[in-house]
Amino acid sequence: MKNISIIGSGTMGIGIAQIASDHNHKVIIYDKSKKALKTAKEKLEKVLNRLIEKQKIDKKESKRILTNIKFSDSIKEIEKAEIVIEAIIEDLVIKKDMFQKIENLVSDMCIIATNTSSISITSIASACKRPERVIGMHFFNPAPLMPLVEIIPAIQTSNDTIKKTMTLSESWKKTTVLCKDTPGFIVNRLARSFYSESIRIYEENIANKETIDWAMKELGGFRMGPFELMDYIGNDVNYKVTETVFNEFYFDQRYKPSITQKRLVEAGYYGRKSGRGYYNYLEKIDLNINKNRDLGKKIVWRVLCMLINEAIDALYLKIASREDIDKAMKNGVNYPKGLLEWGDEIGHSIILDEINKLRKTYSEDRYRPSPLLIFLSNNEKKIFE
Repeated sequence: MKNISIIGSGTMGIGIAQIASDHNHKVIIYDKSKKALKTAKEKLEKVLNRLIEKQKIDKKESKRILTNIKFSDSIKEIEKAEIVIEAIIEDLVIKKDMFQKIENLVSDMCIIATNTSSISITSIASACKRPERVIGMHFFNPAPLMPLVEIIPAIQTSNDTIKKTMTLSESWKKTTVLCKDTPGFIVNRLARSFYSESIRIYEENIANKETIDWAMKELGGFRMGPFELMDYIGNDVNYKVTETVFNEFYFDQRYKPSITQKRLVEAGYYGRKSGRGYYNYLEKIDLNINKNRDLGKKIVWRVLCMLINEAIDALYLKIASREDIDKAMKNGVNYPKGLLEWGDEIGHSIILDEINKLRKTYSEDRYRPSPLLIFLSNNEKKIFE
């Protein structure tokens, strides 16, 4: 594929365009707003200048990347694209409308991909006359730096479309995983526990947010704590993904959103981008961390068991292969280990005991163990008897 078009000039659109251009594709970035395109070009130039300063690329490389990209407010420019990657607002109605417009312009051979993080690919594909060429291609922010791309076929997607999309992603030196079209795909489904269980611990006053973040980083080995990560992502974005997954799974209690985070969103406390979220970024405040290691271990243990149970359930439901589930969490959200690998190391019977204790304590379906966790635990016990 030589010609690639990106729909949307936001952060993700620019990032994907940078990747494609860096690998010598001719790229069109379409946005109906000239102002947005101007801002996008300025942002890309700023990113490339920083890379020059860090000696990651030279001026010649920067010029090559920029020359390969055309910023356009005319959607007709995408006509020659061999793949179009949509990266616009997370709204199904708007996406369907855009896919119909794209399909009326491009050739019958052109693949149409969406970078959605949580919307059904099958539902988007249903808007097209040729849904077999529609696929999910979910990048992670910042796209040029984060190695993972989730490839999500719709029910209608052809094997040829899957093969070509995976080949393209791998040619960009991306870690590519294949997953079923279910809410949240791999990463955004499994990671719900990282956020929601941490918020529950905070709401129950077991520990403050600073202590939970410290424990998950210092003792758990995670690169960022849950509260600083939610602030980094944006509480509006993070809450919306949780709400979408919860609704799409018919209000399964495992994915129930938090009133605490909802209130932050209502207040406009989105995190770093708004100056305030769980933390206040407008003032320098001394962090109140309780570095009691026993407390920290209890926090990590509770969150980790919930994460591993969720990963095992994804395997049970054949959302993705064992290898791809672990690759996704290590490369998409920088987890220190694959969750299934982690579960094998700890022992499934030990994890099951913790999940059962939580279920007994709270009497909530949120803490139900995966049938596969129960099976693995039973067989594990038999091995050692």
